[in-house]
Amino acid sequence: MSVSLAVTHLVPLAEELDKDKVTPGVLGFIVFAVMALAVWGLMKSMNKHMGKVDFKESPEADASVEETTTEASGKTTPAKG
Repeated sequence: MSVSLAVTHLVPLAEELDKDKVTPGVLGFIVFAVMALAVWGLMKSMNKHMGKVDFKESPEADASVEETTTEASGKTTPAKG
């Protein structure tokens, strides 16, 4: 009973809609779907490329030279900070 009552209240509202009003329609859905597929493809590609990245940091060239010379000479230098 309540469903039919709700439908009777919605029918007059549907008639009040402006028939000249522009709606997205099928073209809007197609554009949105293509954009969603493009984002999905980019995310998949990014995931693939991020998997190839090596996050291990190598020591800096200047720091390694200074450390080896101070270790060889036995001298210690105060820490900078």
